Amino acid sequence: MNNTTRVLMLSLMSVAVLAGCKKAVKPEAPTDTGTTVPTTPTGPTTSGLYGPDDLDRDACLRQRVVYFDLDQDALKPEFQAIMGCHAKYLRDRPSSRITLEGHADERGSREYNLGLGERRGNAVNSALQANGGSASQLSVVSYGEERPVCTDSNESCWSQNRRVEIVYTAR
Repeated sequence: MNNTTRVLMLSLMSVAVLAGCKKAVKPEAPTDTGTTVPTTPTGPTTSGLYGPDDLDRDACLRQRVVYFDLDQDALKPEFQAIMGCHAKYLRDRPSSRITLEGHADERGSREYNLGLGERRGNAVNSALQANGGSASQLSVVSYGEERPVCTDSNESCWSQNRRVEIVYTAR
């Protein structure tokens, strides 16, 4: 072997030996300043599991409306994180139950809007199940155009009515 190869091998072995050695560091003792700052959890409880109070505290779980585009029943990508949070809640709390209420705007026939609301509810149902939620904890109901949150006849209002509401019937 030539000298450069020997130096390279020696260097690599030295790095490997040093990487394997861990230096024990004694942690500093906490100092008590006499003041404590209360903290509010923003996610699951300290055990990592969601509890019933998290439905009102956790920012992700408070988002309980999923919006859709005109005549669409495909879930928008921006709602995937919300599906993950609610699915985790369902996994953590097997006794909880959700009703997915599908809605549509006033355009289209009554029958079409009832069907569209159901397809939207089923899309959210599928997303929750894909993220680990149990089918036995989920039910879908369609209200079509019957329960609008906005009654004006313009795009801004219609977009608010194209939705699925996540309603917890058991926490």
